[in-house]
Amino acid sequence: MKEVTATAQTVEEAVHLALAQLNVSKERAEIIVVDEGKKGFLGIFGARPAIVKAKLIYNPIEEAEKFLKSVIEKMGIQADIQKIENGRNAEFILSGEQMALLIGKHGQTLNSLQLLAQLVANRYSEHYIHITIDAENYRARRKETLAQLAQKLADKAIKTGKEVKLEPLPAYERKIIHAALAERKGIKTYSVGTEPHRYIVISPDQ
Repeated sequence: MKEVTATAQTVEEAVHLALAQLNVSKERAEIIVVDEGKKGFLGIFGARPAIVKAKLIYNPIEEAEKFLKSVIEKMGIQADIQKIENGRNAEFILSGEQMALLIGKHGQTLNSLQLLAQLVANRYSEHYIHITIDAENYRARRKETLAQLAQKLADKAIKTGKEVKLEPLPAYERKIIHAALAERKGIKTYSVGTEPHRYIVISPDQ
């Protein structure tokens, strides 16, 4: 946490100087009065300056956004970022001409950016922050694709009477598969392995 110390004739003046050093408003800093100071006799003899410390209060979601902008810029990609906040949840929607590069194969690049942005946000937060990053409505399209795949593989498991193993998927994508088949009769689903190689098995329920 960034911290500065300021000294002035009064606490108010010291606070003003500290905030100027941090370049933030009073709402974005934690102020600690180290010494209220003393005017002294005739304002001269025995006078003591006021000393305050100001600690910058980071906004986790803003820090995640800064990180995201920095990474995208270093990738040489121009992208607009729309931010939607809802309590401890934040969604960043990316748009631009090179979104395919940011999405990557099966969303791998997008997933990596999302994971890293979430790590950054939670580094600056005492409470868990959930970050979602989307581009060109990829998340919705991917969800539909996974749900359709789940049904197709469930048909195969029932028809052959054998287990069907999927490729490793991120936790939230595994949840989509489980949810899609939760009400499906004749099969059961479970996850196997450890991250990041954990995968789903669709098995005939015999």
